[in-house]
Amino acid sequence: MPMTFRGTVQALGAKLALACILSCAGGAFAVAQAASQPAKAPAAAETKSQVQAREILMRMANFLAKNQRFAVEVRLSYDAVQPSGQKIEVSETQSVSLSRPTRLRVESIGSDGAKVLAVFTGKEIMLIDYGAGVVAATPQVGGLDDTIKYFVGELGMRLPLAALLLSTLPQELQARVQSIDYVEKTSLYGAPAHHLAARTETTDFQAWVADGDKPLPQRVIITYKNATGQPQFRAQLSGWNLAPALSDATFSIMPPQKAQKVGFAAKVAPADKPVAAKGVKP
Repeated sequence: MPMTFRGTVQALGAKLALACILSCAGGAFAVAQAASQPAKAPAAAETKSQVQAREILMRMANFLAKNQRFAVEVRLSYDAVQPSGQKIEVSETQSVSLSRPTRLRVESIGSDGAKVLAVFTGKEIMLIDYGAGVVAATPQVGGLDDTIKYFVGELGMRLPLAALLLSTLPQELQARVQSIDYVEKTSLYGAPAHHLAARTETTDFQAWVADGDKPLPQRVIITYKNATGQPQFRAQLSGWNLAPALSDATFSIMPPQKAQKVGFAAKVAPADKPVAAKGVKP
């Protein structure tokens, strides 16, 4: 049986699965397979606080969706729930560079030093697992939105904060957010921000959105309330650059000479399947 990139990752204990939570179906920031579904109306008339919170969230969504290029640093962590019920925190850092309509670069470094690089060049998807010494490539299916959905939905790869990278982010949130409220205004993360708390059918999530004319997300926490152990995903976003100096070199990729070429495997195991933390058997 030919080796696949997905199989390689799983054989390594899933440590390079690109961090499992936000690209999973059903989450507030998940990638939708059909973004055209109608928005869900609030169950009851919203209070002034709730209207304010929804407006802030949608202002953030529209602002991100309209930006043609940006770069951001992300520190993220998520709970790996063990069969015993114990939660093990798994973490990584990411450098994300986006250039619409077709290109994306995501460099991930795990807490154990493992490095994975994913690049959408405009013509193909390339993924390198430096620790395992493997590389996979496949033709890009179209624009950035379609490629992100294909990468997550068909190739079964994990892409945290995937929906924040879509030009359809406003529609994604409108279709999923069932209720939302304003918590407080805070400067906890270095700049004035609005703390929001919202609910979807399968998740509770909190978002800190910068105040002012650049409503960028500063932090996101998602609780998967229907998953075993109600695991959380946490991401802090910093160093936003809305005019990064991106070039063709940013989105080119040179695999290590000795890297083994493998294929992608279609589809992925259920998102709520326990993930093995380093040194902990699932």
